Amino acid sequence: MLATSLILVVVAATSLYLERKRLFTLADGAALAASEAFTLDTSSGTAAPHLSSVAVSEAVERFLAVALHDGFEGLGVRRAVAVDDIGASVTLIAYWRPPVLNLVLPTGIPLEVTADARSAFGGR
Repeated sequence: MLATSLILVVVAATSLYLERKRLFTLADGAALAASEAFTLDTSSGTAAPHLSSVAVSEAVERFLAVALHDGFEGLGVRRAVAVDDIGASVTLIAYWRPPVLNLVLPTGIPLEVTADARSAFGGR
């Protein structure tokens, strides 16, 4: 009985870890896509990237519409904002349920991950 309980706990912990890593990978891809949604500002005489929170949010929605993300329960965007005109910060949420014994945690555990990415723009 003790060995079976230990195995179930290890399986649940591994499942939680892997689900969080999958969610972080999705958030990382969304942040990368959002950081590339900049426009070029030439008002100062030189081209400089400018990233708005609206552009970041739209890019994240477009990314999530085409990215493979089946298996996430309650997947949502908590936050998608521009940082310093050249970076994007994306926070995704989802719920995890244990693969065995769902009676212990019937509503699941909320997972929240944040990924940041910055635009790289260089001219000659």
